[in-house]
Amino acid sequence: MRFEHLIEVNAPAQSLQLVAPTFTREQLWQGLMLRVQEPQRFPMGPESCTWRETEPGVYARTVVFGPHILNDVVVTQPHKELVFTPEAHGDTSPIRLTIRIEEPQDGQMLLRFVYEALAEQSDEERYYNDYRHNAWLHNDRDMLRTLRQWLSDEGL
Repeated sequence: MRFEHLIEVNAPAQSLQLVAPTFTREQLWQGLMLRVQEPQRFPMGPESCTWRETEPGVYARTVVFGPHILNDVVVTQPHKELVFTPEAHGDTSPIRLTIRIEEPQDGQMLLRFVYEALAEQSDEERYYNDYRHNAWLHNDRDMLRTLRQWLSDEGL
């Protein structure tokens, strides 16, 4: 299973930049790092998250959603990319998430989200993929909406 989508962060048209705050690459990166280090601050985020940097740019995390405890490793390429790789949990195939910052033209910045199953999925898991794709898209849009709000209110 592979699911990929793009979300526009900054639009090249000046009129569109008046509607929403424009991010610098540094501000966007700082916001993405909050998703690594403080995901509980985001809508639908976990109850808690503990992390430690095991080597420069590599974070081992324990993320708690009620009774569910998930462990993952996040590898960062500063100002470019984040890769979240979860440990196997129960009989569910782990899904790796890659978030990449792209700038296809001056004044435009995009986030590319790629979700990939790391193991063969069961028939039941495949059945729910459309629901997952929809949930991931909404969650990623909410993340950017939250970052925009923080940028407007307090700066990043």
